[in-house]
Amino acid sequence: MSAPPPCPFEKRFPSQLARDDTFYMSLAFNQAIDAWRLDEVPIGAVIELGGEVVAAAHNTVEEARDPTAHAEMLAITQAAAKLGDWRLEGATVYVTKEPCPMCSGAMLMSRVKRVCYAVRDPKMGCLGGATNLNDLPRVNHHVELTAGGVLEDECRALLQAFFKLKRQAGEPTGEGAA
Repeated sequence: MSAPPPCPFEKRFPSQLARDDTFYMSLAFNQAIDAWRLDEVPIGAVIELGGEVVAAAHNTVEEARDPTAHAEMLAITQAAAKLGDWRLEGATVYVTKEPCPMCSGAMLMSRVKRVCYAVRDPKMGCLGGATNLNDLPRVNHHVELTAGGVLEDECRALLQAFFKLKRQAGEPTGEGAA
């Protein structure tokens, strides 16, 4: 296995004074950079509840050799452990790319209040991209959704640069979102 390509992106240092969508998505973006530095698909997730970060994670699929080690899944597990409850009612998940079927389902199952994602995924996204699990009429929980717009350009550029380098190196790319 070769060394990961150097990450040409800098971490963001958002002001603690404005704890808005851009603040939390900046933290998720920083998690995505951490993933890149480990040669993982650069996706990061942060879970906020009551103005505080209760979980932060990035993809570790390659390192863990675990197809469920997506940023969102790891963050949900962290948040549930920290809060001592699988129900994450009132929480918002910030993630740099639209969640896949597994992660979208986990968000519905964990009862998060809101999901805010940066980049739409028309191939595998399940909160508005390829399909929308939130639209299933018989689902007993629905999430509020902020799709695209919050650091969308930055998160897209990060993903596209990573996959471009992988393709140039002739390596498998894992997720096909960029």
